[in-house]
Amino acid sequence: MSRGEWSVGCRDLAGRRRDVTVFVSNDKVVLVAPPGEAAVLGPLDVGRLRAALRDAVVATAEETAET
Repeated sequence: MSRGEWSVGCRDLAGRRRDVTVFVSNDKVVLVAPPGEAAVLGPLDVGRLRAALRDAVVATAEETAET
């Protein structure tokens, strides 16, 4: 994963492993779910998603402050 991009493991409704990706684009946080799928997150995965979203918001604030 590059700086400014986070990946959180999940499963689709069929139980296959997938990823939800969080990244920063300009001053926005972008959340990309598995294409055409629902992301099923367990309790630990929800915590990881929360942390990734928090880190993305912090990175966005830092980029905004630098400009």
